[in-house]
Amino acid sequence: MFENKKIVETRICKHCSSKFDITDKDLEFYEKVSPSFWGKKYLVPTPTLCPNCRQQRRLSWRNERKLYKRKCDASGKEIISIYSPDKNYTVYNQDFWWSDKWNSLNYGIELDFKKSFFTQFNELNNKVPKLAIIWANNENSSYCNLSADNKNCYLISESSNNEDCFYGHWLQKSRDCVDCSFIHEWENCYNCDDCFNCNNSFFLSSCKNCYNCILLEDCYGCKNCFWCVNLQDKEYYFFNEKLTKEKYDEETRKIKINEATINRFNDFKKQFPKKYSRILRSENCSGGQIEDSKNCTYSFHAYDAEDCKYAEHVWRNAKDCMDVSTAGRDAELIFETINCWIGVYKNIFSAVVWECQNMSYCFSCFNSHDCFWCVGLCDMSYCILNKQYSKEEYEKLVPKIISHMSSPQPSPLEEGVKEWWEFFPSSLSPFGYNETVANEYFPISLKTGLEWKINYIDREWNIYNTIEEVWERPVFKYSNYETPFPKVEKIIPASKLPENIADIPDDILNWAIECEISKKPFRIIKQELEFYRKHNLPIPRLHPDMRHIMRLKLKNAIKLYERKCAKCKKEIHTTYAPERTEIIYCEECYNSEIY
Repeated sequence: MFENKKIVETRICKHCSSKFDITDKDLEFYEKVSPSFWGKKYLVPTPTLCPNCRQQRRLSWRNERKLYKRKCDASGKEIISIYSPDKNYTVYNQDFWWSDKWNSLNYGIELDFKKSFFTQFNELNNKVPKLAIIWANNENSSYCNLSADNKNCYLISESSNNEDCFYGHWLQKSRDCVDCSFIHEWENCYNCDDCFNCNNSFFLSSCKNCYNCILLEDCYGCKNCFWCVNLQDKEYYFFNEKLTKEKYDEETRKIKINEATINRFNDFKKQFPKKYSRILRSENCSGGQIEDSKNCTYSFHAYDAEDCKYAEHVWRNAKDCMDVSTAGRDAELIFETINCWIGVYKNIFSAVVWECQNMSYCFSCFNSHDCFWCVGLCDMSYCILNKQYSKEEYEKLVPKIISHMSSPQPSPLEEGVKEWWEFFPSSLSPFGYNETVANEYFPISLKTGLEWKINYIDREWNIYNTIEEVWERPVFKYSNYETPFPKVEKIIPASKLPENIADIPDDILNWAIECEISKKPFRIIKQELEFYRKHNLPIPRLHPDMRHIMRLKLKNAIKLYERKCAKCKKEIHTTYAPERTEIIYCEECYNSEIY
């Protein structure tokens, strides 16, 4: 779809002032996703923001890892929720939200062509009850958001079909794994990232089919290897050198795994060349972490995807998608949408739409089709602002709404803007900016949050302020709310912990540990302690949130840069910024060096 493109326009981003191109293939895509009514197509115009700023805005609507305790507004019982108690939403537990004991159409509002539609949408969004946490078919895994079919898991997100896994993100079909991200079919692993089908291994990055290994990067088919980079089908390698089994066992016994060891390994691996980007078994693709895909441009974490552009987390037969974050399982013709999967088709400007078709400007809707400006619908069709219409009424009203949105008017974005081609502004997100994925990839300060007039929850300032805005939008908030920490016998600094796991007493389960960096206390759970003892691993010194951040820092940005291959000097587009010190090779030079 996006190959063989010709630039037809270069625009200036309204947010960051950077230049970005519009191609003829982009225009073709906009035309394909544009809705039609009564034989007339209502074209989606070209974007006003650059791809990065569009992604930042979408991600500000996705809270993956911030969980709170609050009361279910139906049962009154304490529940786990992605919505903190200081947010004035009605929040229901899983069973009640999915039941027939309430009806989202009861919260519908009448169309008002004197108001902006973002304002009306926000009014509706504030009224409709929220699903406390998104998961399905989990067993003993209550603290796992955006997850399904997990058993005995704790604080993992965007993960499915796992057992006995803790503190992870994007885990699939794995078992007995702790502090891992983007792993598939793993068992007995710790602190690994972007790996597939490994077992009994620790501190691995971008590895596949490895067994009984420690501290590896970009290795495939290895077993019993320690402290190695860029190896293929090797055994008993130590510091990238072949040893006998006896010598290997002797040398590895001498090394203690601690922070100093990991820092030494990070320095060691800098002497080896890195491939410009991790793209495997794919055709005509650019971006990073792409496998078994075709014609994916400026895409990241793409698996079995085709004809996608400006996409992040597109997988399982995602096709013809542009400006999407997390789309898969037969998603097709999706534009400016976040978190859509299972047979979604032709959805635009929406967030959390599952098994939906022809949805525009919708949030948290499931198994529905042909809806506009709706929130919290299940098994519905031809609805506008959660009001039911006939098919004929719907198809007459939506063109009028688009016409209204296409004319300049006061709105939550800025005075005199057109709403029709814009995703929901961050200011209307039900989450504080720094509760969302946006802050992981595009961190901003409290000061910047104030300047941008978006929700921001601060953990240090002892303030709760409101600033009334025009445009009838919600008040901007920043607060220091946080779920109270449970009572413990004592809190000890991480520096006071014994390095040897054998010296850790059972009583640590009743203590809290003060994170070395954030100073935030955290606890060790029983299953986690058993894992560390089983594998002779030290107790972590960092809070789980900080460990997640540290793993993210080791990953490349979801951005492409221009630089030259360090060997042949050919121009390449890479996920490594030009100022970084790694040795970066183009694919041809890397393959000739490694294989």
